[in-house]
Amino acid sequence: MKLSLPWPPSVNHYYRRVGPRTLISRKGREYRREICGLLAPGGGKKQPPLNGSIALAMDAFPPDRRRRDLDNLLKCTQDTLAHAGIYEDDSQIDLLIVSRCDPVKGGKVTIKIDEFPLRRCPLCGGDLPQNESDYYHDN
Repeated sequence: MKLSLPWPPSVNHYYRRVGPRTLISRKGREYRREICGLLAPGGGKKQPPLNGSIALAMDAFPPDRRRRDLDNLLKCTQDTLAHAGIYEDDSQIDLLIVSRCDPVKGGKVTIKIDEFPLRRCPLCGGDLPQNESDYYHDN
């Protein structure tokens, strides 16, 4: 599954604290609605969420050249994808690859989600060993 999504709000703007509770902010709720609308245009029928282990590869195209932590980008994006029904919970992600790309106007993130273990490398597309013993070498 491949997705192209708008740049999410920062983790500092996605969540807010109210006393001892952490809530999703107005910006966070707006972003969630936008993503749900993009993934099911016209109120289309939702696909059942992926279950089991998954691998997620994300390319981050920031809106400008300011310094940003990639890990702040992850939480908002992963939580929004779970809310949109792409997968049940972000704890299913057993392989996570994130790369920073050149800025584009407005910013965006492109995401590729596959079942884990993978059959192909998400970086080069080459075949991966299918037997667990092939991953380990005794020296």
